[in-house]
Amino acid sequence: MFKSGFIGIIGRPNVGKSTLLNAILGEKLAIATHKPQTTRNRIMGIRTFRDGQFIFIDTPGIHRVSTPLNRSMVEAALDTIRTVDILLLLVEAGAGFHPGDGLIVDKLLGTALPVLLIINKIDQVEKKSLLPLIDRFRHLFAFREIIPISALRGDGVEIVIDELLKILPEGPRYFPEDMITDRSERFLAAEIIREKITLLTHKEVPYASAVVVEAFKEDEERNLIRIAATIHVEKGSQKAILIGKGGGMLKEIGTQARLELERFFAAKIFLELFVRVQKDWTHNPRMLREFGYTKPH
Repeated sequence: MFKSGFIGIIGRPNVGKSTLLNAILGEKLAIATHKPQTTRNRIMGIRTFRDGQFIFIDTPGIHRVSTPLNRSMVEAALDTIRTVDILLLLVEAGAGFHPGDGLIVDKLLGTALPVLLIINKIDQVEKKSLLPLIDRFRHLFAFREIIPISALRGDGVEIVIDELLKILPEGPRYFPEDMITDRSERFLAAEIIREKITLLTHKEVPYASAVVVEAFKEDEERNLIRIAATIHVEKGSQKAILIGKGGGMLKEIGTQARLELERFFAAKIFLELFVRVQKDWTHNPRMLREFGYTKPH
C-alpha cells in the first residue's frame, strides 16, 4: 500500500515553518531568516519514501494585514487550509500563548482535517513551561497530536514524520522520486537573492524589495549558470541603501547569493544584480501580479 497526501504548514510569521520544511526535506529549499514575513509565497516541498510521499505546502505567516502584499500573503496561507489532507499548526514555545495563535485556531474550528500542533523552538525554554501552553491549546481545539520540537536542531522532527505516516491517506505517487519541489529554478534563485537582502539590510528595505530573475542561462559544457536579476524597491532612498557606498552593499548581497546559488545548483554561477525603483509596488495590484504575489485574473 502506497500512502501520499498534501500537508499544509501554517502559523504566525517567524515561528519556524520554513525551517521545519527544510529539516524534513534534509535540504534548504525555503528561505528562512530571523525576520518576520520572510516567506511570501506558498512553496511546495516533496519527500518520497519507499511506501509513501509527503507533499508539504509551506505558507506565509498569518497576520493582520496592512498592505495588498500582506493581504495576498495571508490569502495564500488561508487557501492552503482548504486544499490539503493534513495540517501542521506551528506555534512558538517561548512566546507563550500568543493572540495570533488564537486567531488561527478560530479559523480551524469546524474543519474535518486532522491537525497536528507543533510547538517549535523548545530549545529556547525550560520544559516545565511547555505544560501550561499545551494545556491551553488542548482546551481550544481537538488536535490529533501535540508535538514539541526544535526545527533548527532537528529535535522531534522524526516524531512529526512518524505521526504523519500514521495518518497519511492511501494515494498515488504524485511526483518523481527525485523531485523536491514544483517551483522553477528562476523562482528558487530569486528567493535565495531575496534571503540575502533580508539578512543584510534593515528596517523597511527587506519588506519593500522584490526580486525578479530576468535571465537564467545554463552552459552545461562549462557547468556554468548565468543569472541576471533585478531588485525592485519602492523609493530612491531604498535603492541607495541596497547599492551602498561605492556599491559595497550590492556586492556583498551578490557574493553571498552567488555562494548559496552555487551550493544549491552544484554549478559555477555568474550573477548580475540591478536595482530599480517601482514606486509603491507593494500597493499596486498590477505589480503584485507581475512579481508573482497574487493570482492572475
